[in-house]
Amino acid sequence: MDNGTMLQGFSWYLPADGAHWRRLAKSAQRLADEGITAVWLPPAYKGQAGGFDVGYGVYDTYDLGEFDQKGTVATKYGTKDEYLACIRSLQAAGVQALGDVVLNQRMGADATEDVVAREVAANDRNRVVAGPHKIRAWTRFCFPGRRGRYSTFTWDWRCFHGVDWDDATRRGGIYLFDGKSWDDEVDHDDNGNYDYLMGCDVDLSYPPAYDELVRWGKWYLDTTGLDGFRFDALKHMGREFYQRWLPEMRNYTGRELFSVGEYWTPRVDELVSYINDMPTMSLFDVPLHYHFYSASCSNGDFDLSKLFDRTLSTWNPVRAVTFVENH
Repeated sequence: MDNGTMLQGFSWYLPADGAHWRRLAKSAQRLADEGITAVWLPPAYKGQAGGFDVGYGVYDTYDLGEFDQKGTVATKYGTKDEYLACIRSLQAAGVQALGDVVLNQRMGADATEDVVAREVAANDRNRVVAGPHKIRAWTRFCFPGRRGRYSTFTWDWRCFHGVDWDDATRRGGIYLFDGKSWDDEVDHDDNGNYDYLMGCDVDLSYPPAYDELVRWGKWYLDTTGLDGFRFDALKHMGREFYQRWLPEMRNYTGRELFSVGEYWTPRVDELVSYINDMPTMSLFDVPLHYHFYSASCSNGDFDLSKLFDRTLSTWNPVRAVTFVENH
């Protein structure tokens, strides 16, 4: 994609009326006429909160609003057919459709499993505060409402690094499963190792889980015809995953699949380091976002000549996606 203008096609606080895909489809030509060249669509698959889930509490990535799961068929944004129609409407107007992909965590499991785990400190995930003991974790995802359609893969504790809840004791904490270790190629400035974010933290290096995410990615692209991706929570995911997964998707489709990732940090050196390791995607310019924020709170005292100092746009403008605010 050339130097275009991408619209975030949703906000966190949209009404949970199941009508968003229809609204966006009706707006496609107007957006194109106003100079929008791409629309970042919200996560389209079923979340743990059903029709109220913004999309980041990922339950079933194969359910795009097609199956009766989590109390609803439609997602917060509408049905699968409406989602596909929205994508086609944007593309017919000459606007690229980018799908929000959230692969770091899963929530809303269908059953528990007894797993041996170590509890680690919330502010230092490398420090064990309780030795190996058995917990009851919500880690089994079998998707009974889908009944094996599109994939028969069942997620269990082996697909994850850990969780934040022991249902046996009804106690929260951060529990690292025995025999597992946090990914190393993640953010280490926060909490010692910031692999774990929320829910069931996906072990992206576990071969069965990785292979399933490759199968899903190919199915998702075949089903939707999306033009590219927005990737969530990169600082919490081992870099090796997208180094492998995204080229596989591009080779499979034979298309560019423009991709932009969210690596949330005000430090430009971290973004530059990530890009050096990840030549396959762009990143949001988070340091520039913080500069905009500072300027907005400065009562006119911000030196605009320094707006782009220590930003990704200065270090690597080709790979920087600028933004003022997001969801």
